[in-house]
Amino acid sequence: MTEALWTPPADIRQHSRIGDYLGWLARERGLTFGSYDELWRWSTTDLAGFWSSIWDYFEVVAHDQPTDVLADATMPGAQWFPGATLNYAEHVLRMPGVGDDEPMVLGYSQTREPVILTAAQLREQVRRARAGLRRLGVGEGDRVAAYLPNIPETVVLMLATASLGAIFSSCAPEFGTRSVTDRWQQISPKVLVAVDGYRYGEKLIDRQGEVAAIQAALPSLAHTVLLPYTQGRIGLGELAADTAEPLEFTPVPFAQPLYVLYSSGTTGLPKPIVHGHGGILLEHLKMLALHHDLGPGDRYFWFSTTGWMMWNYLVSGPAVGAAIVLFDGNPAAPDLGALWRLAEEAGMTYFGTSAPYLLACRKEGIVPREIADLSKLRGLGSTGAPLPPEGYVWVYENVKPDLLLISLSGGTDVCTGFVGGTPLNPVYPGEIAARALGAKVEAYDPTGHSVDNALGELVISAPMPSMPVAFWGDTDGSRYREAYFDVFPGVWRHGDWITVTDRGTCVITGRSDATLNRGGVRLGTAEFYSVVEGMAEVADSVVVHLEDDEGGAGELLLFVVLQPGLDLDDALKSKIARELRTALSPRHIPDVIYQVAAVPRTLSGKKLEVPVKRILTGTPVESAAAKGALANPESLLAFERLAKER
Repeated sequence: MTEALWTPPADIRQHSRIGDYLGWLARERGLTFGSYDELWRWSTTDLAGFWSSIWDYFEVVAHDQPTDVLADATMPGAQWFPGATLNYAEHVLRMPGVGDDEPMVLGYSQTREPVILTAAQLREQVRRARAGLRRLGVGEGDRVAAYLPNIPETVVLMLATASLGAIFSSCAPEFGTRSVTDRWQQISPKVLVAVDGYRYGEKLIDRQGEVAAIQAALPSLAHTVLLPYTQGRIGLGELAADTAEPLEFTPVPFAQPLYVLYSSGTTGLPKPIVHGHGGILLEHLKMLALHHDLGPGDRYFWFSTTGWMMWNYLVSGPAVGAAIVLFDGNPAAPDLGALWRLAEEAGMTYFGTSAPYLLACRKEGIVPREIADLSKLRGLGSTGAPLPPEGYVWVYENVKPDLLLISLSGGTDVCTGFVGGTPLNPVYPGEIAARALGAKVEAYDPTGHSVDNALGELVISAPMPSMPVAFWGDTDGSRYREAYFDVFPGVWRHGDWITVTDRGTCVITGRSDATLNRGGVRLGTAEFYSVVEGMAEVADSVVVHLEDDEGGAGELLLFVVLQPGLDLDDALKSKIARELRTALSPRHIPDVIYQVAAVPRTLSGKKLEVPVKRILTGTPVESAAAKGALANPESLLAFERLAKER
């Protein structure tokens, strides 16, 4: 039994939002739970009881009351809160427990000076933008596309769009033309709002050519609003004109589309994932308040761009009373300490980031508590990749010993984490503390049976309200079923390997479709990276397994990016093999190790293990990966050359 790095204080129920919720359940529903595990089991077996309690506890405003909670639990196609009408934007702008003059959106940028919006200013800007969109003819069901960075204007535009019952979709301005048009040609937006460019560190990036190309590729566009962001201007231009029109909210059905998110599009067109007003609202209320313990007085940050679902997750903060902190720019400029210094400047109480960022700070020897005053920080979130045990230890030794570290795993598909943390449970190194409330996460063996304390496919065996409403244009639902329900009918298969331990914690060991299977033993990729990238010589790595048609062990290939000036010689190959044997097992020793200049990654920073594997087995590069979805498409050429040589 590994020792806990953090243990809940004895009085945690008196000082946390989940504790308040437990008290409410006892008073209002006559339900008492002695542990988080008991609460989780109730939340995943009495779905109607649990989700109706979330609705009532957070005082959801319904314009029409629901006739039921869960009319049909069949997946796919579960029917939640039939008959209800509401509006997501109304709940975000309600900002419970917050005064009009309190800062609620704090926007920091490397392109211009900070922009701070109070609660009253945020509502006022949404009121004007809503009227501006109406002047352009935007109404319920129309699509509004944002080629915008992570700035307050984007938050305002999304909320104004949602208030009308229109549908929002964003792409970060670092996305190339093809990446954007692959996404937006599928949804035919009526209005485009874009910036002329941005600064990334000291570098000025002009995007006017890309905006023109996007306009030309979208015949559905009736209007484009171009914002002179590089000139330091603030606001939504013509959409921000003064008006006497009041701020109103169009009541829409629970499953009315709110926004469209996209899969990474590493192979083929990105899947356009439609999320609904009601499902996103309930899910984010639950996660932000009960799991992350956010509420009035908090300043909540997650490093993200508008092309990643964590941006949408961040924007819901005001719905639980938390102010949100936005950052647009290079997180490593002038050095990796930049975001920690921003934490002090913005008074962050919650710092969200990615596991690769935390590991990069560790490798660089950054000690955040020595370069910034982090006394207000209560929570730290990590997602995007599994955080290995040494990452946990680094956080508690170098950031703050008394904060709640939550390693979160979920996906764009549900716009949330279905495994994460809770103030009620200890934090153990390398283990995700809990399965999220209302998320019936299990590990399945290949026959579809649930297994404990063993590696299995991560599945969700009961519906969640934030599962997609649909894929856009998927009229018969076939693409949706194929994406999640083709392996275990009626059960959501997510595509990750997970182990659920005896104490209810979870360990995710990489994508199941990138799994390394040597002689019948399944090896996750995350543990490889933890060891290899922990070496001082190695900057990055990717590992793939090429199966043997004869059923043998196949071939395990490791690709490493070395620190500047280093070459992969026999001594370093031996050292890598020795480290893997010692830390993991002889099965983890690669058959061949190659040096490459870069590891292919998506625009949100995820490694492309499966496309690399496809290229190495003969798939042409243009079929193996959509280059526009990559941060560094040129990195694929090395694998293409190797495939020809092999």
